[in-house]
Amino acid sequence: MLRIGAVDHRVWSKEPPVLGAPYAAELPFDSDFDARAYAARRLWRAMNGRMPGPAFHTLSKQRRERLSAAIRAFDAHSAGGSYRIIAEALFGKNRIPDRAWKTHDLRNRTIRLVQGGLALMRGGYRKLLRLERRDE
Repeated sequence: MLRIGAVDHRVWSKEPPVLGAPYAAELPFDSDFDARAYAARRLWRAMNGRMPGPAFHTLSKQRRERLSAAIRAFDAHSAGGSYRIIAEALFGKNRIPDRAWKTHDLRNRTIRLVQGGLALMRGGYRKLLRLERRDE
């Protein structure tokens, strides 16, 4: 780990780094090339006193909140909680209707969150570690 300012950069080197020595980045042309090139550029910018810019694969606030809700929903469902109880915990008891629960939008949303949590538990979390390409 190489910390420059407030940013940690993961660098692999055969030898310990030497201050003032010239370095080059060696990037294989593989499926991760975009991420590696972006990280190399961030490192170069930081080493030259410039702002490195955002991380390559940051999740939006909305995505983080949905993932958190999915994990919470799946955990509650695994512990035996009903969809209604889970929805009350996630969305607030006042938003859950006394009648027409079977057809309410929050019921369907709760079920999708539980299914999303199950998918994460079954290995879907690995997709969070890799870049989702929009141009392919």
